Amino acid sequence: MQSELKHFYHAELAAAHKAEELGNFPKAFTHLERAHILSQRFALAHAATHLRMLRLGWRTHDFREVLGQLTRAIAALLFSRIWVPIGNTGRANVSPFEPMPLPEDLAHVLKKVSDQ
Repeated sequence: MQSELKHFYHAELAAAHKAEELGNFPKAFTHLERAHILSQRFALAHAATHLRMLRLGWRTHDFREVLGQLTRAIAALLFSRIWVPIGNTGRANVSPFEPMPLPEDLAHVLKKVSDQ
């Protein structure tokens, strides 16, 4: 992962951590979704993001999320370099195969990094 992309990825993880510490779990999930979008093409970071979602699902007693993230973490390790649905938020409440629109700011970051 290039340093600029890594910077944005880690910023989203830090924001998720802060939101979780404050008990704002929806906001924490939103930041993890954004981290997921940034990490999709990098197997270890991608899987780590799913594991963070799994942990947050466990903390919020959302067992659908826990089960969904367990399977997605394994799939991330196996398929990240082959194919990913661009823009997919990675949550258990969406199809793991469905591409989704990229948030404008993340699209800009991903384009800038891919142009380098």
